[in-house]
Amino acid sequence: MTDPAWTPLRAFTAARIGLGRSGASLGTAPLLEFRLAHARARDAVHHDLGAVPALEALGLPVVTVRSRAADRRTFLLRPDLGRALDDDAGPALAPHAGAHGLAVVVADGLSALAVERHAAPVLAALLPALRAGGWALAPLVVARQARVALGDAVARTLGAAAALVLIGERPGLSAPDSLGAYLTWAPAAGTTDADRNCVSNIRPDGLGYQEAAWKLAFLLDRMRAMGGSGVQLKDESDRAAALPDSVRQL
Repeated sequence: MTDPAWTPLRAFTAARIGLGRSGASLGTAPLLEFRLAHARARDAVHHDLGAVPALEALGLPVVTVRSRAADRRTFLLRPDLGRALDDDAGPALAPHAGAHGLAVVVADGLSALAVERHAAPVLAALLPALRAGGWALAPLVVARQARVALGDAVARTLGAAAALVLIGERPGLSAPDSLGAYLTWAPAAGTTDADRNCVSNIRPDGLGYQEAAWKLAFLLDRMRAMGGSGVQLKDESDRAAALPDSVRQL
């Protein structure tokens, strides 16, 4: 039986709360829902990134690269290979090298489904703010079988001062298609997670596209102004958003 007291609370969370039981076991309906969510998460992990035509319409040249992980199975078993560019990536990126301010990398990560669904809408909301902010943008790079740190190698090859990696996050049982964004100033071979800032759970049922774009633009501008990222850069975007425009622009 399910306690009816839980019913109104379910409107505020996607978490599985107050599940009914039959003896010591879950009831049939919540058990089947759990198995379905688990299957969707597994499918998202193994899903290969397909074509994303919407990225081509954003007004930036698009370059596609791969990591050293030859296939999805290798990518999952060898995270180190997912952090390194394969031999063909250097020649593909080299013609686009220059004095860029920001390299944007769209990487499949652990949920290519998230990239296919959310990367283009996030960038459509973000790019006007970056252009208005004077960012010199490198070509958009789509990276397959890629981990976050692959963005460091891409930015260094392109000569970019900073990297923004949009990547599919590890699927959960309530969201198999959550997109994450990692920001890194002066990415180098020894860059660690402490040197990055992360904005996570980007999707319509999490952090919406416009909210994510505002937060990313704010962090990128602050990152450039202070010349650093990671633990030294604090996210005060929510406070800034509450200020009047006349004060926010100071």
